[in-house]
Amino acid sequence: MTCNNCNNCNNCNKCNILLLAVILLLSTAAAAANVQLQSKPSPTTQLALDWLEQGKLSGTVILQRKTLKGLKPDGFRIERTPQQTAILSPTDAGLLYGAAHLLRLQAQGLTADTLLTENPEHDLRLLNHWDNLDGTVERGYAGKSIFWPTYDKPHLLEYARRNAAVGINGVVLNNVNASPRMLTTEILNQAKTYADLLRPYGIRVYLAVNFSSPAVLDGLKTSDPLDKQVQQWWQKKARQIYQLIPDFGGFLVKANSEGQPGPMDFGRTHADGANMLARALRPYGGIVMWRAFVYSPSDPDRAKQAYIEFQPLDGQFLDNVIIQIKNGPIDFQPREPFSPLFGAMPKTPQMAELQITQEYLGHANHICFLAPMWEEFLADIKHYAHYTQQLAASRLRAIAGVANVGTDPNFCGNLMAQSNWYAFGRLAWNSSLSSEKIAREWVAQTFGTSPRLSALVTLMCQSREAVVNYMMPLGLHHIFAEGHHYGPQPWQNNPGQRADWQCVYYHRADTQGVGFDRTQATGSAATAQYPAAFGNLVENINTCPDKYLLWFHHASWTHRCQTGRPLWDELCYRYQTGLQQARHMLQTWNALQPSLPAADFLDIQQRLQTQVRDAEWWKDACLLYFQTFSRQPLPDFVEPPIHTLDELKAIRLGISNYENPSRQLLNSKR
Repeated sequence: MTCNNCNNCNNCNKCNILLLAVILLLSTAAAAANVQLQSKPSPTTQLALDWLEQGKLSGTVILQRKTLKGLKPDGFRIERTPQQTAILSPTDAGLLYGAAHLLRLQAQGLTADTLLTENPEHDLRLLNHWDNLDGTVERGYAGKSIFWPTYDKPHLLEYARRNAAVGINGVVLNNVNASPRMLTTEILNQAKTYADLLRPYGIRVYLAVNFSSPAVLDGLKTSDPLDKQVQQWWQKKARQIYQLIPDFGGFLVKANSEGQPGPMDFGRTHADGANMLARALRPYGGIVMWRAFVYSPSDPDRAKQAYIEFQPLDGQFLDNVIIQIKNGPIDFQPREPFSPLFGAMPKTPQMAELQITQEYLGHANHICFLAPMWEEFLADIKHYAHYTQQLAASRLRAIAGVANVGTDPNFCGNLMAQSNWYAFGRLAWNSSLSSEKIAREWVAQTFGTSPRLSALVTLMCQSREAVVNYMMPLGLHHIFAEGHHYGPQPWQNNPGQRADWQCVYYHRADTQGVGFDRTQATGSAATAQYPAAFGNLVENINTCPDKYLLWFHHASWTHRCQTGRPLWDELCYRYQTGLQQARHMLQTWNALQPSLPAADFLDIQQRLQTQVRDAEWWKDACLLYFQTFSRQPLPDFVEPPIHTLDELKAIRLGISNYENPSRQLLNSKR
């Protein structure tokens, strides 16, 4: 394949960024299939036709809008005969998803079954963009915002194409730490532009809103949700939005969290605030996604706060309100148990919030395929919280991922990070897909189907566990450097700041042991918030899985882990193993050089080299620090530290929350 940019697409970033989208992977020079549309044409069906005509498909392909028993609006059916392949769906968006799936199979060298039916598990499959109006992206590591303050149309349309190819059908255009300016006429007109551009791809737009907007924008004396003038203000604003964007999806709200305003400022509940907004949106079919990410200092255990505030409100929310809950009870850690809110509000629709951007997982420097994390989480809430049954019974079935997309040519900071965007879309459609299957799909569509690339699939599927091992094994959590969350800082303990902003609050190391006691018997009783099957499992230190040991227990340094090793030795073993796994990832990647585009190979190689150095940094920092409490020697299997603890404590990277740290960190001195 060649293009107008160069004569060698292996070295052309403008070509490489197209690899994720199946429809652009396939050669446009190939003989086009005989594609026929047997339904009323629309911009969406035209996209589906274009995709199929560019593909290496043989025979006749028919697209037909058709209502079929058992098929959801976004679902599709592929029927194959020796003469033709038919894609059937009740909606144009479903036809687009069916076309993408047919091409996905083709890219893997597979053919559709004689009869194949696909229905999405979640009706709403959303990306949350933490983009600010000044162009910065909170926890973004791939350049500036693709929306604000201006946009690049080809880049935005390629973004839309990639979303549609994996079934993502909604985007929140701005940061949950929302500016009241989002609801000004100027910004709403720009949101209309995005809605018009994204609509043919089956994507609706949503906005994160600031709860104090009535007072800030129009000088109301209050933003109290029970105040009549406030209610009328939101009703008028909703009417204005839907006049501009008839298919507007609704509001996402972060309230009474991390300084954001909310109904509790006026002595009201989360239900009061959410329902006020829901009434304003209800005439137009809009929804309110109300985030459950709260941690007021009212309870000594931050992990319990969301349950304390929200569970008693079950049944009090209107039916167009859905509670958006982070996968874990703290904050997107490399490993967390699932949030106890899942399954605890059977009368209230719930949606999971996953983080695609790697805030706590090495930013754009570390290679970490997140499907195994999400697969673990989804399996647990299905098994312990009976979430599948609740989802099936809910009118609102939704899931959200915090996007990792920016203005970088490859969208995500590095090519491998695109796999997490892809994985989120696939799991949002079908949460039963295995990490390995998703990885194989992505590798085939991005690099081809060479048998040698099976090693890359293995690398991807093992990468998350490697990161957990060299960062925070055995249930350790939130021991990152403050602010930018890159690198270790387990000693962090700033006088005068609230306790749950300090790393020492989470690991609680002392000469007796380490870990946060969340048991009912002697600790914070967080285990009581969980379904009994899970709560009883983790309550007992002898049955608690090692992966959650220090999350739920303050364990003695001599406690025997399930591997048979004492806790100190097991901790040392995990950190050393994580370092070795990072090195193995680099070796695997190096061996794949002949099968990979040169520019991508060199870029990821450099990042993996940084990842290995960072794994050494994590191992040395954590083991040397915790050794001051355990007072035990490092076992023989642990490599001697290459740093002193004082040297490690002196590291100051100086990364802001919003800038891309990749270039700085790739060359930073360790």
